[in-house]
Amino acid sequence: MFILFPHAIFHRITDIPFEFFKEKGINTLILDVDNTLTTHDNPVPAQGVIPWLRDAEKEGLKLIILSNNSEERVIPFARLLSLDFEAHGRKPLSDGFERIVKRLGKKPCECCLIGDQLFTDILGGRLFGIYCILVDYMEIEKTGFFKFKRALERFFMRFYRHERAS
Repeated sequence: MFILFPHAIFHRITDIPFEFFKEKGINTLILDVDNTLTTHDNPVPAQGVIPWLRDAEKEGLKLIILSNNSEERVIPFARLLSLDFEAHGRKPLSDGFERIVKRLGKKPCECCLIGDQLFTDILGGRLFGIYCILVDYMEIEKTGFFKFKRALERFFMRFYRHERAS
């Protein structure tokens, strides 16, 4: 499969059933923040995210945030959710993924990355050997750089040949 393509796509993180992870032997979820758990730079999780995260933990899933953002953005958000985190993840590079699996004592095959961007989240997870789920972004970013990236993502996703899971 093309390295930019996710293994699965869901509309929102809250649409992913926990059985999905169990069937694949996944016990650890690596979560992006902006446009995955909340809108860009929003300090509050999107509706339904907190109950979904609590239910995921009850199901035995380990949760950790991996964000390219600074600690200034990530720490308050992670604390609000009572989650461990890695800021300055440098996705799509492997640094953040390596720190997480080492710290948690996990193997990449036990982990699933959930994020909204092909060129950071999905590419980074795929290069590290992690199962990757793409979720639809929650809002359109306003900068020219993001608009350009989203246009490139739409172009590449025209060649994605798997059904959406949601």
